[in-house]
Amino acid sequence: MSTAELDAAVVTSLVEDAVTAPSMHNAQPWRFVHRTGGASLALYGDPDRSLPFADADHRALHLGCGAALFNLRVSAADKGWSPEVRLLPDPEDPWYLADVALRRTGSPDHALADLHPAIRRRHTSRFPFSDERIPAPILDGLGAAALLEGCRLITPGAWHADAVMGLVRDAEMLEAASEAVRAEIAGWTRTEDAGEGPANEGIPAGAMGPRQYGVSAPVRDFDSRRRVADRAAAVFESHPQIALLGTVEDSPADWLRAGQAMQRVLLQATLDGLATSLMSQPLEWPELRRSVRDPSSAVGFVHMVFRLGYGPRGDATPRRPVADVLSLR
Repeated sequence: MSTAELDAAVVTSLVEDAVTAPSMHNAQPWRFVHRTGGASLALYGDPDRSLPFADADHRALHLGCGAALFNLRVSAADKGWSPEVRLLPDPEDPWYLADVALRRTGSPDHALADLHPAIRRRHTSRFPFSDERIPAPILDGLGAAALLEGCRLITPGAWHADAVMGLVRDAEMLEAASEAVRAEIAGWTRTEDAGEGPANEGIPAGAMGPRQYGVSAPVRDFDSRRRVADRAAAVFESHPQIALLGTVEDSPADWLRAGQAMQRVLLQATLDGLATSLMSQPLEWPELRRSVRDPSSAVGFVHMVFRLGYGPRGDATPRRPVADVLSLR
């Protein structure tokens, strides 16, 4: 392989796709490094963009970085490269999350490349979904997507789904009672008020979706302080269709695998015509997270709760310029 092919323009294009990944509160906690003359990219977590109250152990940070890593793999495959990933390559540097070597081979991963059109179409939807049920073959396909990344996707039965939604409401009450958590969320919320922080990060008003009539919505309300005066209200589905992503163990490497599986599921769901959102609220509280899992399942640790269905895809959230997250050395 000629390393000259992996020039600054190619690297920039790869990272442009990578950073469309979701991250908690759209904090975008990633950095990429490309060393001139080589054919690899390094992915680092950015502790300066961590969430000390909602994500004290940095699990969500790893999930977001894992999602960005998966997008990078998809983008590379779409361009004819074969990405070879090493997770946590340096035991002395826990923020060095992955190294991606790019190779030119005769058979790039077409299954990865086929997901590329969904990268720019996938957006978190905080809108109501219809009551139309998702066909079993589509759910089976999403489960297969998670398995390809070494994770399990569980579609809970009625009792388990109701229990999880109860835990979502419990988490909302804990969040409402914590001034520190509420302040952290407000710090990543962007309305039209002046002086709120950079416009290329966080959750803007246009991506918040409508308010919920009555009981708690299945999506986080980023405007609990009601700073968006003209925000509409709507009735959400009473029984959201959800799926749980989990692993047997709960190490940083498992979090990175789960982040890649999360993004693979989201991209496949987008191609399948589904709208998606992520419900991490009960997973942010150690006293609730254990109860999210199904005790009869082999999945020991749940990393994300998906809300899936048919409805508006939602608006895009902003991203920082590639120049802010990519270092060429």
